[in-house]
Amino acid sequence: MKPFILKSIAIGLIATGLWSCKKDEAPVVATSGNGGALKASVATVVLDKTMLTTNVITFTMNEADFGYQAAVTNTLQLSPKGENFAAEKTKEITLDPKVTTKSYNGFDFNNLLLALNLPTTDNSDVEIRVKSSISKNLAPVYSNVVGISARPFPLTSWVYVPGAYQGWDILKADSLVSITGNGIYTGVINFVAENSEFKIAPAKKWDFTYGNGGVGKLSTTGGNLKNTAAGPQLLTVDLNNNVWTIEPANRWSVIGDAVPGSGWFFDTDMKFVNDGKDQYVLVTNLGVGEFKFRRNYDWGVTIGVGAANIKVTAAGSYTLTLTVNADGKTGSYIMIKN
Repeated sequence: MKPFILKSIAIGLIATGLWSCKKDEAPVVATSGNGGALKASVATVVLDKTMLTTNVITFTMNEADFGYQAAVTNTLQLSPKGENFAAEKTKEITLDPKVTTKSYNGFDFNNLLLALNLPTTDNSDVEIRVKSSISKNLAPVYSNVVGISARPFPLTSWVYVPGAYQGWDILKADSLVSITGNGIYTGVINFVAENSEFKIAPAKKWDFTYGNGGVGKLSTTGGNLKNTAAGPQLLTVDLNNNVWTIEPANRWSVIGDAVPGSGWFFDTDMKFVNDGKDQYVLVTNLGVGEFKFRRNYDWGVTIGVGAANIKVTAAGSYTLTLTVNADGKTGSYIMIKN
């Protein structure tokens, strides 16, 4: 047999062998997937300040099955019962790869429950599940839903707003408050000028602050934030999503012949107290006479003794505390002689 015939036969056999190998190799195809199994160590969690460092709940899970060994991303989802895990009602925590247990101490789990805006006076039903995914091109799968009864406790916290309006003195900066410690802080800042610069500080230190991260966003590396107008502004900071908003706030003042320099023509502003009680405070001298509280320098909304003026019968220094109701129009006051 001639050499070129042998060569042709050899090439043919190799090609046939290669074709056979490819034909026999089963392709790897991901299935639609089956969610893992989730369990909770307890069915009821009632928290208090004595449990901050105590392990209060542990979740165990089996990993989802997508038909082959793949890198699975697992996300623990918590939502109030009945919300069907709607995005705006759900708190998500991405778990480390290959983790099959996740434990929480009282402090961390309390923060998760507060982030769901659960009441702190009664138990609420919370639903928990695990979302598993391997690709953006393949729909995630979900574990069974575990239900627990939970009650967080209020953990009031503050952030601070140093800025040009107060000379950038971080030790004397006004604050924003989160009554339940859910990561959302609100308060009224009285800016003395438009486009006044400021920052958000979690503590009265300059080592860590939030600045401008783009329109409506916060960044730990951004420049200074700016207000939109002079006067009192309602500032809301959401550190869960690193976003913020600012809008004009109501101004409350006192006016009357008992207020020095007023003569029923000029107002003296009160200061809003950022403690969640909707209170305004003013320490001032008052003379014998009468006065009223009014909103935004307008006689359309006032607070007195019913429709009548408030009488001052003895001159002196007074602390005035005005509590405004939810309607923004009515309220009550306390007048204490210092």
